[in-house]
Amino acid sequence: MQPTQLSRRSLFLGTLGLSSLLSRDLLGSSGLPTIPHHRPKAKRVIFLFQSGGPAQMDLFDHKPALADRRGQDVPRSVYPDDRKTTMSSAQSSFPVAPTHFKFRQHGQCGAWISNLLPHTASMADDLCMIRSMHTEAINHDPAITFQQTGSQIPGRPSIGAWLSYGLGSENEDLPTFVAMSSRGTGRSGQPLYDRLWGSGFLPTKHQGVKFRNQGDPVLDIQDPPGVSRRDRHEMLQRLNQLNELRYQDRGDADILARIGQYELAYRMQSSVPGLLDLSDETAATLESYGPDSTKPGRFAFNCLIARRLAQRGVRFIQLFHQGWDQHNNLPAQIAKQCKDTDQPTAALLKDLKQLGMLDDTLVVWGGEFGRTIYSQGELKPQNYGRDHHPSCFTMWMAGGGVAGGTQYGRTDDYSVNVVEDPVSIHDLHATMLYQLGIDHERLVFKHQGRDFRLTDVEGNVIGDLLA
Repeated sequence: MQPTQLSRRSLFLGTLGLSSLLSRDLLGSSGLPTIPHHRPKAKRVIFLFQSGGPAQMDLFDHKPALADRRGQDVPRSVYPDDRKTTMSSAQSSFPVAPTHFKFRQHGQCGAWISNLLPHTASMADDLCMIRSMHTEAINHDPAITFQQTGSQIPGRPSIGAWLSYGLGSENEDLPTFVAMSSRGTGRSGQPLYDRLWGSGFLPTKHQGVKFRNQGDPVLDIQDPPGVSRRDRHEMLQRLNQLNELRYQDRGDADILARIGQYELAYRMQSSVPGLLDLSDETAATLESYGPDSTKPGRFAFNCLIARRLAQRGVRFIQLFHQGWDQHNNLPAQIAKQCKDTDQPTAALLKDLKQLGMLDDTLVVWGGEFGRTIYSQGELKPQNYGRDHHPSCFTMWMAGGGVAGGTQYGRTDDYSVNVVEDPVSIHDLHATMLYQLGIDHERLVFKHQGRDFRLTDVEGNVIGDLLA
């Protein structure tokens, strides 16, 4: 038998002892036996996370009347001092900074979208726009952690890990959960920590696998120089023998998870090169994603790889695009960020739609919070900055059974407060899980004597967002 033809059982030890331990529930692709709780509309999620907090009033939350209030102080009754960060609270004034960009209506739904996003705007009738998002955290790390894990406190499982735990995998040759990141050209971004795609207290096999944005996306995917596939296989056999002895001595399930990760890594040596080989993509497809579509580490490349991962059955695909934290020089910086992301985002949606995959792929776009309507720093004729703002921001979803062409929720005249149909992070998570066939109140894991869930003790499914 050639090493490349090894069966799953012979890959481990070739013994009945360990194969009896490696049940499908421990290492295989199955999720929880009680899931789905109801008929799912989506099979997978692609989350296009815009790290740093995109300015809602410059992209999606159209406030034309603010042009007449330019330079006037935002009333304290609208924006009290205790809701401002220390980065701007000491300013002598808080002048209204209307958007520098033009808006117009798009699609049959008539959605108002900034001219910064012409490609995304062409998909307006597929977008379920939520203009009434709000969050609890005002600083990046707790806000991103909250968006990714349902808690501001680090250590909880990420949403992708919860889905891996609940739904399992559709492809045993690739991870259930993949995370990718890209650096924006607008400015350097906030740091991203591995715990954002971590498994927390769930078994470690559910953590996301990070594809790097520099060098080889996956390290050590090739055998080391001078090491043949047969040598590599024999090394893994010996290593698994040691792990089996350790498991028999300690009975620690994490040891089985470690064995499973070694097995997955071995299989990825065959599956990942094909995933990353774009030679089977047409020139038209590559062109649709933009000039960065073949450049590893760029957002366009990651969007294309996300589609290829979705085709291969990966459950949760997380893209992080850094650089949306525009405290100053916002008009120039946000334009670059949109140039990075607009065309590939729309291309991904069109690609999925053309392939018949958008119906069962839930695509989510958004950041950790919004930004202030007042200018951080001096308001200049062609320039302004914006501070963090958790009280309202915009996200959108597409595909996966959501109601395309919907514009949900409303903010006040200053884009400071939600005044109609508020949606919390827990509500968003509950709605996403619902589309995947999961009742968020029943996806639980007991840890330290308590039943934990992604939505903690909150969250409601927002039925008006669903088709």
